[in-house]
Amino acid sequence: MIEFRNVTKTYPGGTAAVSEFSLTVPSHRTVALVGSSGSGKTTLLRMVNRMVEPTSGAVLIDDVDVATVGRVRLRRSIGYVLQAGGLLPHRTVADNVATVPVLTGTPRRAARMRALELLDRVGLDASVADRYPGQLSGGQQQRVGVARALAADPNILLMDEPFGAVDPVMRRELQHELRRLQADLGKTVVLVTHDIDEAFTVADEVVVLREHAQVAQVGTPAQILARPASDFVRRFVGLETARRELHPTTVDGRTILVDRDGRPAGVLAP
Repeated sequence: MIEFRNVTKTYPGGTAAVSEFSLTVPSHRTVALVGSSGSGKTTLLRMVNRMVEPTSGAVLIDDVDVATVGRVRLRRSIGYVLQAGGLLPHRTVADNVATVPVLTGTPRRAARMRALELLDRVGLDASVADRYPGQLSGGQQQRVGVARALAADPNILLMDEPFGAVDPVMRRELQHELRRLQADLGKTVVLVTHDIDEAFTVADEVVVLREHAQVAQVGTPAQILARPASDFVRRFVGLETARRELHPTTVDGRTILVDRDGRPAGVLAP
């Protein structure tokens, strides 16, 4: 469990990135922090592994204040996936994945075997193990980044715009891959994204943020769509757009869902 207790972050000069933010992230759940630029979502994420220190308040993991845990020890116990993968370009894929296990004392042979297992788990063939990041596609690099984050078997996985640098088709595939992995592994995942559709696809709970990490609404995707807490949330999740308002129609004996403009959005399952 991750708990934010009244955290505030004010930078030199008085700029407030986060103001009095509180939230509990339950264990084994995926929570998405979603908001536009300047909403403080990445600052909040980086408070968990002490890449950013709060000006006031506290972040706790299983009731332990992270400020009492050494930064190196803390970061090696938490998986972290960046938008661009953050892979070391001069090291092979297998060596990238094995980085943290080797640093924490796992023999290199065992760490490589673990790396190969994780590459398979994230949908990559073992043949990529001895390639370098620059020889992979963007989607493959992101999968390697996820494998590396999982290598030390952390309880917590932090994901900062993890799929923002790949094309839309690969992005959807990676989102569904994350859901599959989470169903198998049951990690505590905090995902930062500006894409509300991505948040609704992968998260159990979504936190919609305004500026300075003011909470506009917290709820499941269904709850937010059914009862947006304000006009701001309604606009942010797109309820005022045609694509969110679906209606059934019959085509060749099948029930099709179409949006307000009549564009097909899906087929109603029997």
